[in-house]
Amino acid sequence: MSLNLRRPTKRHSKLETGLRTATLTIRGGIPKNYSCSIDMDYEARYRQAQRPKYDCLLFDLDDTLYPLSSGMAASCCKNIADYLVEELGIEESIVPELGNLLYKNYGTTMAGLRAIGYSFDYDDYHRLPYENLKPDPVLRQLLQGLSIRKLVFTNADKVHALEVLKRLGLEDCFEGIICFETVNPPSSSTPAAAGVFDIVGHFARGPSVDGVELPKTPVLCKPSPEAMEQALRIANIDPHRTVFFDDSARNIQAGKRAGLHTVLVGTRHRVKGADYALESIHKMKEALPELWEEAEVASAAAGNIRYSAGNVAMETPVTA
Repeated sequence: MSLNLRRPTKRHSKLETGLRTATLTIRGGIPKNYSCSIDMDYEARYRQAQRPKYDCLLFDLDDTLYPLSSGMAASCCKNIADYLVEELGIEESIVPELGNLLYKNYGTTMAGLRAIGYSFDYDDYHRLPYENLKPDPVLRQLLQGLSIRKLVFTNADKVHALEVLKRLGLEDCFEGIICFETVNPPSSSTPAAAGVFDIVGHFARGPSVDGVELPKTPVLCKPSPEAMEQALRIANIDPHRTVFFDDSARNIQAGKRAGLHTVLVGTRHRVKGADYALESIHKMKEALPELWEEAEVASAAAGNIRYSAGNVAMETPVTA
């Protein structure tokens, strides 16, 4: 075994001595009783360079993990309209305008209905044709080819999310689901509505008439900044190392403001706030090949970072 160490002379300052490193060349393996301290700054820089750019994928559910052509969205819109008329007693002639105003100002019809004073049973709100959804082995293979964290972030409730994932054959492809109940935990202190706010009449008169402001919704959902922040915090997600997939341009823009890397799904045309645009979630690998390349590099690096006890020569930086 030969040791080639460059020792600092007395002329070096303490700072120089602390930073100076020497090269240790060992032949025949490392003795069991030998220990050396690795230059921590060097190791930290090395690990940073080897760290993948992304460590999490965050997926919307409806019309993102399955195509708009499934007909689920159209059925959902019809069911919502029927629910407003049949269950909440809203006049049918104003339903289209009401739905548009609620969606535009509150992100979802449900959040808007709660804001203007309606109460309803969430379990009866969604009545969807789940039979339209079929297993997707292509998407399943894509997702299983990635070892990084994968989560679903949806405005829908847990029951709906689980049913959709089950129908698509993806129920075991995600670490978890961030759903309506996640960002809206049950509360016994929700104040009762004082009455129904006439949002249609409000905008018919003009949005600034008499200085009246729109009522706040007690419901958190995308694309509100509060919902985005809550989801990232609960799931312990670093937005700067996360890719967010969603079919809604508004949600994508909210995600970008939260610091996420963004992919708009369902179109090839990028909008403001979208880093990428995919006509289909199946195009994910073509648009973001680095996700799979980084997974392969990380796997190879994990297998190579080891010390050998055989008859090999190794260069190991140590602090002199």
